[in-house]
Amino acid sequence: MKVEEVLAEGVPPIVAILRGIRTEEAVDIAASLVEAGVRLIEVPFNSPDPCGSIRAMVKALGDRASFGGGTVTSTDLAEQLAAAGGTFMVSPNTNAAVIARSLELGMDVLPGFLTPTEAFAALGAGARDLKLFPGSVLGSSYIKAIREVLPAEARIWAVGGVGVANVAEFRAAGVYGIGVGGSLYRPGDDAATVAARAASLVAGWKAAS
Repeated sequence: MKVEEVLAEGVPPIVAILRGIRTEEAVDIAASLVEAGVRLIEVPFNSPDPCGSIRAMVKALGDRASFGGGTVTSTDLAEQLAAAGGTFMVSPNTNAAVIARSLELGMDVLPGFLTPTEAFAALGAGARDLKLFPGSVLGSSYIKAIREVLPAEARIWAVGGVGVANVAEFRAAGVYGIGVGGSLYRPGDDAATVAARAASLVAGWKAAS
């Protein structure tokens, strides 16, 4: 599924970032997230076997969730991600070539930005969704300020230090979505633990609406 197909079903715009996940546990962890209502799932490329994990999850759950890759810093990684069945690309930075190639490959893009210059560069390269990273360091006041100059159609996703404790603050600031890593999944966590955290996060998002 593509990101928009998932969101069209009323799913909260929450990306689970499974940094460090192993292929043998990927399907169980992903299934627990899907059942809890988190259906946008990212495997960063600095994980043990990102493409293997993505392939396994897409095969098992590709009709129920959107799977993508994170820390995509080159066009080569974008091509590997698309070949593995990934439907969206997440990067920590703004690289016009990576954005353009990902779009050519049919993937949604979520490039990282920090400054207005980077945000507009990403938009100019074809992005609509923008990953503000690190979100918690800059805070909600920064989001409010930068939204005043961005086009109305641009969608900010806050990533980095975002979780149940501050999701309401970020929603009030006007973020479209969030990406959550360590407070949702860390290597070694079992599926039940991840499911409980995901359910709390979904409830927190809905309560802040």
